[in-house]
Amino acid sequence: MTAKIYEISRGTSNPVGATCDQNGVNFSVFSAWAEKIELCLFSADGTKEIQRLALPERDGDLWHGYVPGLKANALYGYRAHGPFAPEAGHRFNANKLLLDPYAKKIHGAVQWSGSVMGYQAGSSRHDLSFDTQDSAQAMPKSVVQAIADKVDWQRPCTDLRDTIIYEAHAKGLTAGRDDITSEGGCFLDLCAEPMLDHLLKLGVTAIELLPPQAFVDDQFLVRQKLRNYWGYQTIGFFCPEPRYLSESGISDFQTMVRRFHEAGIEVLIDVVYNHTAEGNELGPTLSFRGLDNLSYYKLQPDNPRYYQNYTGTGNTLNLEHPMVLRMVLDSLRYWVEIMGVDGFRFDLASVLGRTDQRFDRNSGFFKAIRQDPVLSTVKLIAEPWDIGPGGYQLGAYPPPFLEWNDRFRDGVRQFWRGDQAKTPELAKRLAGSARQFDHSGRAPTASVNFITSHDGFTLQDVVSYNEKHNQLNGEENNDGHGDNHTDNLGVEGLTAIPEIKAARDLRKRNMLATLMLSQGTPMLLAGDEIGNTQGGNNNVYCQDNATGWVDWKNPDLTLLQFVQRLTAVRKAHPVLRQRRFLHGNLREDDVKRDLSWRMPDGSYPSDNDWKDPGWKTLCVVYRSASDTPAYDFSDDVVFAVFNNDQRVEVVLPVRPKGWQWVHIIDTTQPRFSPTAVNVDAVAAMAHSVQAYALERSA
Repeated sequence: MTAKIYEISRGTSNPVGATCDQNGVNFSVFSAWAEKIELCLFSADGTKEIQRLALPERDGDLWHGYVPGLKANALYGYRAHGPFAPEAGHRFNANKLLLDPYAKKIHGAVQWSGSVMGYQAGSSRHDLSFDTQDSAQAMPKSVVQAIADKVDWQRPCTDLRDTIIYEAHAKGLTAGRDDITSEGGCFLDLCAEPMLDHLLKLGVTAIELLPPQAFVDDQFLVRQKLRNYWGYQTIGFFCPEPRYLSESGISDFQTMVRRFHEAGIEVLIDVVYNHTAEGNELGPTLSFRGLDNLSYYKLQPDNPRYYQNYTGTGNTLNLEHPMVLRMVLDSLRYWVEIMGVDGFRFDLASVLGRTDQRFDRNSGFFKAIRQDPVLSTVKLIAEPWDIGPGGYQLGAYPPPFLEWNDRFRDGVRQFWRGDQAKTPELAKRLAGSARQFDHSGRAPTASVNFITSHDGFTLQDVVSYNEKHNQLNGEENNDGHGDNHTDNLGVEGLTAIPEIKAARDLRKRNMLATLMLSQGTPMLLAGDEIGNTQGGNNNVYCQDNATGWVDWKNPDLTLLQFVQRLTAVRKAHPVLRQRRFLHGNLREDDVKRDLSWRMPDGSYPSDNDWKDPGWKTLCVVYRSASDTPAYDFSDDVVFAVFNNDQRVEVVLPVRPKGWQWVHIIDTTQPRFSPTAVNVDAVAAMAHSVQAYALERSA
């Protein structure tokens, strides 16, 4: 059968991408420096190019054309003609099929070969050489999607003060569960009843997924028979990753979101707008590089052959270019309005604010997103650093951004490891890291507090390994962080020694209790609640296997019940999750301080105490902040003891007449039940967290 021959007419420049209507498809793509752009149509299986049509019109830098009779699900790509002059920043090569940056779906995956390189692989001239191989057979294809209507998503809209985030991998969370999957994890497995039941009982309010946008398996990983498990090599900013979809396509993701919303759980996604999967000058030509390398990427100003690399991946997206910024904003809005997500975690977010090689909290990206009527209303979380000069910007982001607080992670680990002089550091983190975040009208919730995340050791491994063990990654254990503030408590790796196991379990509970008793927005790493281990691998980015997946076959159910108890305590006590910072100021109603640090004997710490490197028992009284308005004021009071020393007697704060202290947390007793306390002093057991709530007497 002869393939249908299509014609092309003028079309329109907007919207950008492939837009399907009842009569055909409009194509629009950006390139400032191309001389001609061809639309390539393919057979239904993607193996045969059936026609090339030059886009006939150009409005500014948007090339466009309309193809009557073409329908949804058609496969296509682009070829861009223009100068191949790497020294000037141009890398056009019409022999290379290019993905549409606005494609809503991708068919197939990159098949690594020399044909996907714009230069001749192995040439002595490296990227200055020119390759004439056609890459179409090795390239995935863009797919025309039917028009998707905006949906009323009935979002949970959980208040930040009530938010508890659960960071998870779409496949890694579910692949090891026999009750919901038999062939490996996918988006629909995430919202299966057993998974929803687990999350609801755990008490989390939002699931934060590692990058779900279409990504590439790096060539060096494929050669080692590994995969890009985490997904931080994005190639399709509008596409759900095909490997997590069924034959139903992108509706799987929408169905997943809808089921989470029905359960009262928000969906946040990790997004990578700081770089793409095309790497440095020796990387492949898959999309952006071939369409307009000089516009899409930040290049070295004195030698545009090379890329500015603030990401460690070889390239950096140029968000200072208006059309690149537009693409990012269009992508974000698409995921909110069409795919239903409730917020984003921005990978290496300092890159997004870079202008002229420095970070600017008032950069175009931040200005654009803050004024956007859609994006300014969802949860926005920054990873507040990159690897470039001046890239560490914890606390410098403008509202409404939240930020991953690595100082919380490190300070809590160091305190419980027993490092000297870390009690003052713990106090700062318990109080919401005010020095970093108490400015510009920001709230304590701006600090996303975490002990562990996908990037690093699991909680079980934090207490089981002194060193990283990443040999399976094929990089001779040179990858991953080297300074992790961990402690194996005497034996490297798993052990059957009862005393060490008990000490590890206690330390895990201590760190988790510290997380839930701190001001800020807590985040749990998936699997930590059941004692999941990665065997000491602190960089499982390429371990799409049992090493990287959550182990559901050997759950620590005692730990799970303890974490459930912690989240319930946090939800029951508003003073643990306040909208205003606590600075120890006097409250007008009762002339009591909103935050009061105590020594075990009930006295206030002196300057010498704060300077004492051996001080390891910190007590704190939380009350509603002094500037809390009447409508939000609570008479809730919580007294907590963080004791990383030997057993010590602790004097309880004086209780008003008609009130009593109730013991609500004891990390030495994982199955602890709340108990009324009718004494003035209690024993804080060695290396433990204790918490008490003030309640009216019966």
